[in-house]
Amino acid sequence: MALSTNKRVLSSSLTKRYKYDVFLSFRGEDTRNGFTSNLNGILRHNGINTFMDDKLQRGENISTELLEAIESSRISIIIFSKNYASSTWCLDELVKILECKNNGQVVLPAFYKVDPSDVRNQNGKFGEAFTKHEEKFKDNKKKMQRWRAALKEASNISGWHYKNDHHQSIGFIQEVFEEISRVKLNHTQVFVVKYLVGIDSRVEEISWHLDIESNDVHMKHLLEDVREKSRRLNGILQYKRQFIMRSLGGGN
Repeated sequence: MALSTNKRVLSSSLTKRYKYDVFLSFRGEDTRNGFTSNLNGILRHNGINTFMDDKLQRGENISTELLEAIESSRISIIIFSKNYASSTWCLDELVKILECKNNGQVVLPAFYKVDPSDVRNQNGKFGEAFTKHEEKFKDNKKKMQRWRAALKEASNISGWHYKNDHHQSIGFIQEVFEEISRVKLNHTQVFVVKYLVGIDSRVEEISWHLDIESNDVHMKHLLEDVREKSRRLNGILQYKRQFIMRSLGGGN
């Protein structure tokens, strides 16, 4: 799905310093060891600094550390999966993310094997989760209202809808990566130097990672005509797209 980022949000974000490029909000039991980990790995491999909540201890209330991570992120990706709303922690994350959106943060929802209308109207698994929450928080109707309003607002933001197909997964992660790259480039001055300084140290680092003399199997990708093609419009982005497709088994 093509996305258009609000120019006012981007311009207001330029003046703020961020600790993370991307904050990932997700339900661990649904996507931690699959889609979210794959997306996080691709983003980090391509120099995008992410915060993935995979080490913080969970409790009844959202932690101060997590709130600070959300506030210090340029972009938040909300990965709505079937059990997202069953977690009060995720719902509190969502409320905080949308507060930050009003202060200039870019928010991008990804609907992973769920229908956006179920998120918007709390149907299906989302409805079942809220039935339980209403019993538990029957004396705190304001909290319930905030959660419902947050789900409705987030579901109306332009994002991606992933259904259940391996080939779609490759394109899905690619689209997310490209949008994050565009947002990041809009915030960052890009300096292209005429001569490569310090290239020897980079070659040594690559050789160390490849460990050519070992008996292990390594994956290598050959990208041709780098100098010529990188001069074209979006040339670097096209190379990153090609690398991701090959890494995920999508060929050229």
